[in-house]
Amino acid sequence: MSKAKKKLGIGIIGSGGIAQNAHMPGYAKLPEKCKIIAISDINADSAKEAAEKFNVKHVFSDYQEMLKMDEIDAISVCTPNFLHMQPTIDALKAGKDVLCEKPLARTGEEARKMVQVAKDTKRLLQVGLHYRFTSTAKFIHKYVSEGRMGDIYFARAQALRRRGIPGWGVFIDKDKQGGGPLIDIGVHILDYTLYCMGYPKAVSASGMTYQKFGKRGDVVGLMGQWDYKKFTVEDFAVGMIRFDNGATVILESSFCANISKDVFATELMGTKSGVYSVPGDPSQLKIATEDNMQLYNMEPCGLGESNQYSDEIAAFVDSILEGKPSQVPGEQGFMLNAIFDAIYKSTETGREELIDLTIK
Repeated sequence: MSKAKKKLGIGIIGSGGIAQNAHMPGYAKLPEKCKIIAISDINADSAKEAAEKFNVKHVFSDYQEMLKMDEIDAISVCTPNFLHMQPTIDALKAGKDVLCEKPLARTGEEARKMVQVAKDTKRLLQVGLHYRFTSTAKFIHKYVSEGRMGDIYFARAQALRRRGIPGWGVFIDKDKQGGGPLIDIGVHILDYTLYCMGYPKAVSASGMTYQKFGKRGDVVGLMGQWDYKKFTVEDFAVGMIRFDNGATVILESSFCANISKDVFATELMGTKSGVYSVPGDPSQLKIATEDNMQLYNMEPCGLGESNQYSDEIAAFVDSILEGKPSQVPGEQGFMLNAIFDAIYKSTETGREELIDLTIK
């Protein structure tokens, strides 16, 4: 864990959209607590553009050179999935705390190594899972922690796009991405769901993945037309996850499916009440319960909506400055990756697969 100090020096690895639209604006909103010292990207034009936009003095093409700067205390890793592990490990070993974008890694084994290094170096490792900073997540988490849902024994988590295969980046490349919708958008809704539930420990999972649309050239792309000849990920995945407290979660995720509309929602079922929510949309938060032999549907009012990206960055900065554990610890990102591994493996074996979350 970092020693408390008054102001942090920040370094950014990767200068693409997530850096310029989320991480860097988040740090820029906290001038009294941090300052972006340097940015690194192999794309010189992108790095220069980001540096000019946010008045960053130092620009590097090699992040290893940036990590040598003593002025830098913490790093945001904003690279594609296949470039999460090594920069994170290198930054941790260089004595920097790290906020790594989601998913933590391509696989559970990569994530395990990252968490192990964070533990060995006693540095903070946070995962970029911003939906748990929405007002709906905060409300449900508190509602659950107060015991108002009773025993939560089942949840359904859905991240479903009708025609949402990304037409840019490496989202269709399994070697670079680690998977398709399961690991890209499924990670968000599953983390949101587990956070609301109190993050029980996963013990096993089974599931199936499908590739029904991605390798076809006759399917419209509403997020840009992808190269179907290079499509190597799944376009739909479903999994059933078992937890050590007896709860079960069904996870569904798609880039492409014949459904009437996109769905990004979670439904929790407890012995005292149930909750349906859409992350980021408080107007759709609904509570189903019973009292005195009468059924009730309730809709909380006045929750408002916070800036989840800014809150995510602020939580990372405050954890370092105040010497507190991360609100989104690397161990939870590791568990998500291990769950996805089990679902992918189950697709091949046709069996339920155990989940090993061991850290030395």
